Amino acid sequence: QAQLVESGGGLVQAGESLRLSCAASGRTVSMYGMGWFRQAPGKEREFVASIRWSSGNTYYADSVKGRFTISRDIADNTGYLQMNSLKPEDTAVYYCAGQYRARFGVLVTRSTSYDVWGQGTQVTVSS
Repeated sequence: QAQLVESGGGLVQAGESLRLSCAASGRTVSMYGMGWFRQAPGKEREFVASIRWSSGNTYYADSVKGRFTISRDIADNTGYLQMNSLKPEDTAVYYCAGQYRARFGVLVTRSTSYDVWGQGTQVTVSS
């Protein structure tokens, strides 16, 4: 059984940066991709970014495109989300998720396409 553990959240001011990490253990060999989602208080969980584990192909939500970068280190079984130019509206709990079924296109933006989830890490951006 795969497990995902996030780290790197915290409190920053608007315009600053944070890098989130997601360490995968267990069933990583067959992972198709990794995604990042976030959930703000009172709002639904929303897609942020995804990466195909083998090819490195990426996909971003429009709200973070140009500011966030998703990457992965295959040797370390770790995914990353570099967040630059943070805004107060980026405040949320951020979750990483592992995808073990092949999904393409818009399907990678749906939480139902992911099989394993981390516990979440809080990101707070003050104005």
